[in-house]
Amino acid sequence: MTAGQATRAVTGIKPTGAPHLGNWVGMIVPALELARSHQAVYFIADGHALTAVRDPSELARRTREAAATWLALGLDPERELLYRQSDVPEVFELAWVLACSTPKGLLNRAHAYKAAVDANLAAGRAADDGVNAGLYGYPVLMAADILLFEAGAVPVGQDQRQHVEVARDVAAAFNAAYGPVLTLPEPVIRPDVATLPGLDGRKMSKSYGNTIPVFAPPAELRRLVMRIVTDSRGRAEPKDPGACTVFALYRLLADPAEVAAMRAAYLDGAVGYAEAKRALADVLDRTLGPARAAYQGLLADPARIETVLGAGAARARALAAPLLDRVRAAVGLGPRFLRGGAARPP
Repeated sequence: MTAGQATRAVTGIKPTGAPHLGNWVGMIVPALELARSHQAVYFIADGHALTAVRDPSELARRTREAAATWLALGLDPERELLYRQSDVPEVFELAWVLACSTPKGLLNRAHAYKAAVDANLAAGRAADDGVNAGLYGYPVLMAADILLFEAGAVPVGQDQRQHVEVARDVAAAFNAAYGPVLTLPEPVIRPDVATLPGLDGRKMSKSYGNTIPVFAPPAELRRLVMRIVTDSRGRAEPKDPGACTVFALYRLLADPAEVAAMRAAYLDGAVGYAEAKRALADVLDRTLGPARAAYQGLLADPARIETVLGAGAARARALAAPLLDRVRAAVGLGPRFLRGGAARPP
């Protein structure tokens, strides 16, 4: 591992629509907590979204929503760095350079590509049916996102560990060819971050249709909470808080005293599931109401979002320039040029 920036953390979020509680608890909260001890470099991965999103206006809307999400949930753009991936062309330049030293076999093993191939074969289609080159090369662009900023830490969930492992392999392949230029990043995985259950008890996921959106209005929050699947025990029967989705969500959001009281009520048969669901809806609205209002205010002021992203891009490009200059020198591409044709000083 090269010297790098041990206290620099990088992570990104694809603009895939409104976040749900699982996204918030599993990724956003840990990333914001990491920013207290690291220089945070966080981005909206609109370039990655091009592999699947074909509507330009939809991509722009989703990107604004993703930026508003981070800001509404606590990211401070004066302290942390937030930018739009496509505003930092150095990412895409580095991705091409890395692709030229990345073994094809490494990309064959990437989760997203393997999942697409497996789905095609299961349906009787050709292995690469519908697979575009962007999806196949996705891990290289993701590696560029990380390696460009010499990150020492990459906060991810356990199911995303491979992304960082691939970035390390891509960096190792480049360094083997050109010398110790790139930092090998380390994943930061919090074992205490639980996988949130969804409305049906399975992992909360948009693919399962069992999510609770973070910014849902109060009426929708209550409607969704009342749909949470529970067992058939009556109000006066003791209940197992460790096996109940309602309690699992409640204990993550309520105050410690409230959690203790609800746990005792479960064990004593002093609360029914309908009451517990109403309490959960109340604590959700109490906890997320201010963020929901901030989110709506941001979306109503797109110029403010663009100002934040533009300032973040300028800072990101300044951070990226030294590493990209070393990469270009290592591979023999020559110096980059500034506006007006002047060569960038070595």
